[in-house]
Amino acid sequence: MFASLFILLYLGHLLADYPLQSDHQAAHKAGRGAAGWRAGLTHAATHIATCGAGLLAGVVLLDLPVTVPAALAALVWIGATHAFIDRRWPVAWWMDHARQTGWAANGGAAHVDQTAHILALVLAALALAAA
Repeated sequence: MFASLFILLYLGHLLADYPLQSDHQAAHKAGRGAAGWRAGLTHAATHIATCGAGLLAGVVLLDLPVTVPAALAALVWIGATHAFIDRRWPVAWWMDHARQTGWAANGGAAHVDQTAHILALVLAALALAAA
């Protein structure tokens, strides 16, 4: 069940991060003002919606035994972690403290960002499978 849940959540993540993310969200989601927070939270809400649709598909089509409270907790986790990671400073902080500033300057931040998101999805899928 873990693998099915992870694939469904990962597909939701990819949809929300790439074809469903607007240029405005991508450019402003880490901004400090109201526009930045609005862009970031709207983007995180897209993740909640797409991952929620994936979980619903898993329940309906694959008969996965996911309860509503467990699904809601997982979706809150996904939205919150996505919004946090996408503020960009957590990734910059990590790369600085892990002595990866050279890699950060050469495009590595996008890889660290995606790895952090995938870790959050793995934890959500594990929690759902264990519930």
